[in-house]
Amino acid sequence: MKKILYIDMDNVLVNFQSGLDKIDLQTQSKFDDKNDEIPGIFSLMEPVEGAIEAFEKLSALYDTYILSTAPWENPSAWTDKLLWVKKYLGENARKRLILSHHKNLNQGDFLIDDRPNNGAEDFQGEWLQFGPEKIS
Repeated sequence: MKKILYIDMDNVLVNFQSGLDKIDLQTQSKFDDKNDEIPGIFSLMEPVEGAIEAFEKLSALYDTYILSTAPWENPSAWTDKLLWVKKYLGENARKRLILSHHKNLNQGDFLIDDRPNNGAEDFQGEWLQFGPEKIS
């Protein structure tokens, strides 16, 4: 039986900055530091370099799911994340997307996430922090 692996989207599979780079500065200024609330931003994002290949390789080894959070104040984010998974991960991710603000409620062996937020640091398996901003 394969071990269960969850992979976060933003800044793990998805390059959040790539979407922000496509939004004009006037729109960005309206949202201050809440860029994830910009309508449609998640539809503009590109994959992190090597993320698609890594997802495919990990999916062959583990029972792999995408575990992400979508902002409550941006309803389009929920749909955009689903469409992103379909576009970039295709059949390998069919029905594997879980959107939750309580990642710690999911049972599994590993969680790859860039931040401790939304229950990641309380995940009962092993939290593997990924990304440029390591937290000590």
